[in-house]
Amino acid sequence: MTDDLRHEVRAFGNALTPAMFGGTQALYAPHALKPDAVGCTVERDIAYGPDARHRLDIFRPAEPVADAPVLVYVHGGGFIQGDKGGADAPFYNNVGAWAAANGMIGVTLTYRLAPAHQWPAGAEDLGAAVAWLRDNIGAHGGSAERIFVSGQSAGAAHVATYLALPDLHGDGPAVAGAIMLSGFYDPTRAEHSPFEHAYYGTDPSRFAAQNAIPGLVASAIPCLFTIAEYDAWHFQNQAALVVREWTAAKREWPRMLYLPDGNHMTAALGIGRAGDPLSAEIKAFIHKFG
Repeated sequence: MTDDLRHEVRAFGNALTPAMFGGTQALYAPHALKPDAVGCTVERDIAYGPDARHRLDIFRPAEPVADAPVLVYVHGGGFIQGDKGGADAPFYNNVGAWAAANGMIGVTLTYRLAPAHQWPAGAEDLGAAVAWLRDNIGAHGGSAERIFVSGQSAGAAHVATYLALPDLHGDGPAVAGAIMLSGFYDPTRAEHSPFEHAYYGTDPSRFAAQNAIPGLVASAIPCLFTIAEYDAWHFQNQAALVVREWTAAKREWPRMLYLPDGNHMTAALGIGRAGDPLSAEIKAFIHKFG
């Protein structure tokens, strides 16, 4: 990251404002890795379920592969908005293109949104997508036993809930690992905004059952977490809760990466960018466990 880019990201602060979201995307869009740049093949808007938002894109390397690791990316959007991006969008084609450029199969997906679809709808949709991939990804060069699920913000919350609720895992092999960027995990110890209310509801008696941290800690699936320097406080607090519960139960530190000079958006937007340190960490994590 150049000094100019560091300065501009820092200037947005850590508030979740339209200026921060739009400004960060504008800063990173010119640097976003494009599928054409790496020569990968993309199949778009494949249905993995019955809802109109049950769609996924598959990114394959230019050279044919077999039994390759599969990196699934789940977008954020405060539980009420967001999309995997179309053919001309810089995001999140950058994630799929980066995966393909590194010998993996990239998958980006959309899911049902709140308030029409509340907890655990996002995790259920991820489970449906994983089930579809187990049955079909071999025909695209991927391995059903090497699927890694990842997501940012609300997408990370859906990944966490999917891991925490084994009933969503189906009958196939467990996912090989999970990557959660600036996630939301525990509604019992959180400042609730209209976004959380839309997805988790407003009944505090339900929040304990919606807390993903106990299930994350109990799971044997390898996890990688990140938190950014300019993440909003409540996301930093959520990361601290994961560290506290994980270390108390497992007597070891979780893979929690602190990303200096970043904000709530930069981790996902920067995947595939030249010199991006998180991309290198994700690649090493997949190599280790895949």
